[in-house]
Parts: sequence; structure tokens; C-alpha cells
Amino acid sequence: MLVLLAGIFVVHIATVIMLFVSTIANVWMVGTHDKTVSSGLWLLCNQTCGELPVSNDDVASLKTVQAFMILSIIFSVIALVTFIAQLFTLEKGKRFYITGTIMLVCWLCILIAVSIYTARFTGQILPSIASHHGYCFILAWICFCFSFIIGILYLVLRKK
Repeated sequence: MLVLLAGIFVVHIATVIMLFVSTIANVWMVGTHDKTVSSGLWLLCNQTCGELPVSNDDVASLKTVQAFMILSIIFSVIALVTFIAQLFTLEKGKRFYITGTIMLVCWLCILIAVSIYTARFTGQILPSIASHHGYCFILAWICFCFSFIIGILYLVLRKK
């Protein structure tokens, strides 16, 4: 049981780190023109980084993606702190319901953010550049999977 708790804890910390990286780094879409061009949630990077060119119709969508990715980080950190607190305060035989619920809210935030990004911004670095998804986009989907698995495990897990 201790090994299972330690494993969940390590995966949870890895999820938090990957969420930070995927939100901060600007490699959600990558394309090659003369040089590699990448865009993220915040900037468009060629040799230097500048403001992300977004049409007026997509500004609200981009702000929503940014907000939900930040919320997912916040909920993931809160779930981690709650898990540590529950390890020391929860009675034996009780389940980690609060931690699991917070982690599933994190999962939902990631789902909303990445789904909106996929629907609105896939392939839109610059119209003349053929692009593909970057590592931050892939990390966000990995965090989506990890947060769901961790959330369910917290709900099922009992303190022994």
C-alpha cells in the first residue's frame, strides 16, 4: 500500500510539472518556413518571440484556454496539498474523496482547455506554413490522462 501511495504521489508531482511546462512553453504548434516557427498559449516564436497573432473572433477562445490551463495547475497543486494533509489527518479506512474530486476538476479544466485549442487553433500558426502539434500540446494530453487516472485512484484508495 505504501508503494502504491508513493507511486501515485510521484505521478501527481510529474503531472504538476508537466502542466507547468505545457502552459509556460510556447510549443503547442510547430511549423517550418525558412526556420522553425512555434506558437503557444502566449507567444509566437521564430528567432525571437513576439505577440501571438490572433483574430478578433479567436481572442476569447485563447483567453479561455489560458485561463483553464492556469486553473488546472492551481487545482492540481491544491489536490497535491490536500492529499498530503489527508495522509496525516484522515482516519484509517477512509477514502481520499476530497483529493480525488479536486483532481477530477483539474482533469475537466485540462479537457476544456485542450479541446478548445484543438478546435480553434490547430494549424493556425501562419496560413502559409504546414504545421503540426508540438510537445506542449502532447504534454497537456498526457496530463489529461494522468489526472483522470490519479483522480479515480484517489476516489478508490483507502488509507490503511
